[in-house]
Amino acid sequence: MTPIPLDEATLEDARQFNRKLARLPRFRVRNRVTPRLLQALLRLSQLGANRKLARAGIRIETDFAAAADGVRVPLRILRPAGAVRGVVLEIHGGGWVIGNARMDDGLNAAMVHACHVAVVSVDYRLATQAPLQGQLDDCLAAARWLLEGGLAGCEHLPVIVVGESAGAHLAAATLLRLRDEPALLRRVHGAVLYYGVYDLAGTPSVHQADADTLVLDGPGIPAGLRLLTPDLDDAARRRPPLSPLYGELEGLPPALLLAGALDPLRDDTTGMANRWRAVADVELHLLPEAPHGFIRFPTAMARLAQARVHGWIRERLNRVPAIGGARRNVAGGQEQDRWGQSRRV
Repeated sequence: MTPIPLDEATLEDARQFNRKLARLPRFRVRNRVTPRLLQALLRLSQLGANRKLARAGIRIETDFAAAADGVRVPLRILRPAGAVRGVVLEIHGGGWVIGNARMDDGLNAAMVHACHVAVVSVDYRLATQAPLQGQLDDCLAAARWLLEGGLAGCEHLPVIVVGESAGAHLAAATLLRLRDEPALLRRVHGAVLYYGVYDLAGTPSVHQADADTLVLDGPGIPAGLRLLTPDLDDAARRRPPLSPLYGELEGLPPALLLAGALDPLRDDTTGMANRWRAVADVELHLLPEAPHGFIRFPTAMARLAQARVHGWIRERLNRVPAIGGARRNVAGGQEQDRWGQSRRV
């Protein structure tokens, strides 16, 4: 594992920002009115987003994937000016109730430039518009569209799946569902998941969260999760793919998982990493002094974490074997499997 270099100055910078966060309201879902208001404010703040990307030399496209129920799922596509080495399927966060593909333009543009990838961001329906199953189906439809060659000029390029928070949950659930379509799953060469929710009934750290939790309203998280699936009991909520932590992971690609030590969802990430390691290479970073959502904050830690993500994606793309099978190094007595991992022969 490549460590993220965190010196005392970086940690103190994070602590200072956390003191500002402690004075702000925590995110909590109590009804459907507040998310709709927040969504409207989000869209208002995004006016002029396309012009910013164009000035940065990024080409913007829009396409649609067809979900099983006939819904057309909007896809926001960012391409670099030069050659494309791979494609990122990105699923945004927002607690399943707010957010859209444009909200990640900054992070996605940085990924486009640093990794020379195209990014396909999924504008899935929110919980105010459709039940959780609809969001799962939208993300699966987007994945199928991409993996079946829907993005012109990128039909044979390797794919990396990226998700944040609720988006990490949807990304992990999508990968589990793709196990039923191994030919498509083979095109996925890695997954980057930021502080996801992998147990919809709540891991121990979720149930232990108190009112001092930063960003999220700690005591309100279990109730918020129950609102997603009001007709289910906890046993049903824990069935995969609703709760990816309990799914069969065989066949999934290597993964990079990140979470903060101050995040009440940290047990979700550490538990998922421990299970995932049984089937593929996993790099886990549990960052000290980091709350939920830390990748978006103006801190040195966020910049270092983002740099590691970019490096990891580049490493995965460098290891992609030639089309048609494993790369062999006969002189060295090794071959590389489809993930680029060496084994003796």
